[in-house]
Amino acid sequence: MDVTERLVGEIERAFAEVEERFQDPETLSDPRLLADTGRQHHRLSIARDLAKRYRQAKQQVADATEMLAVEEDAETRAFLQSELEQARDALPEIESEIRLAMLERDPEDAKDVIVEIRAGTGGEEAALFAADLYRMLTRYADRRGFKHQTLATDPSEAGGFKDITFSIAGDGAFSVFKWESGVHRVQRVPATETQGRIHTSTATVAVLPEAEEVEVVLDPKDLTIETIRGWGPGGQSVNTTDSAVRVTHAPTGLSVTCQDERSQLQNKDRALRILRARVYEIELAKAQSELDEARRSQIGTGARSEKIRTYNFPQGRVTDHRVKVSSHNLPAVLIGELDEFTDALQADDNRRKLETAAL
Repeated sequence: MDVTERLVGEIERAFAEVEERFQDPETLSDPRLLADTGRQHHRLSIARDLAKRYRQAKQQVADATEMLAVEEDAETRAFLQSELEQARDALPEIESEIRLAMLERDPEDAKDVIVEIRAGTGGEEAALFAADLYRMLTRYADRRGFKHQTLATDPSEAGGFKDITFSIAGDGAFSVFKWESGVHRVQRVPATETQGRIHTSTATVAVLPEAEEVEVVLDPKDLTIETIRGWGPGGQSVNTTDSAVRVTHAPTGLSVTCQDERSQLQNKDRALRILRARVYEIELAKAQSELDEARRSQIGTGARSEKIRTYNFPQGRVTDHRVKVSSHNLPAVLIGELDEFTDALQADDNRRKLETAAL
């Protein structure tokens, strides 16, 4: 039995097992186990469909070969030969898809995400660039059929963002947006520049898988919840009531402030969502050594030299430095046409995983 045959058998057995778990009362009574089982079922359904295509193609090869051995009619033989060649040609592609489907995947890929964008080097221009990135990513979310919601903002004087936090919801959101984590660099002439000089600024993006309440339980005894007066650009008050909420998590020292809603309850709920995602990321980093210091590696220090992508306005070019892919249609990228980069990064990741699996 070759490697693909064994893999197909494993897929069929695993799919049958996960379907049995869906009928198990223990699974149905445990929300976290049920969610995990659902994600496994979704992934294995795709692999099972590929396994079916593989078996059908193999059977087609066997049937055509058997019939060609006894068929004498020239027209029928030509038809059978065509069927045989089509099936043989299809097999390598199906086998490759099966190997990709069964690679060890990031268990967070199916999750919704919380995205944090912060202005880095460059002052007000960096804050304006942070706003550009926010519009770019939310428009990309719209194009991919995801929903997004702003959770917290700290606006700048000129209409940018010192930082902004928002959620993106939809099946596989993390698998799409995780590639945006890192330092983004912009090169352009700021509106405030009188001598036409090109400035370089940065903004950092952190993409966090959103934790479900069953995955991260925040003990109320560990939380300090304060109501404070909100602020706007330059620090001026923006709320007539003290509706802004700051939540501090004692075990980690993490603190989240939300002020965008007039309701304290809504601001508190948003702050808890962000806090839960940050705590979850810390737990992932502890559990998986390869994710140690994950958030720090995502956002770096914000220095100009640390970059994953450069947006060069004078040349109308966007370059992703991880896969050496460039787009010469910067306006399209800024309105959310990021598929070229996402596809290249995913393909590169798949290639690396296949190489590792083959060792």
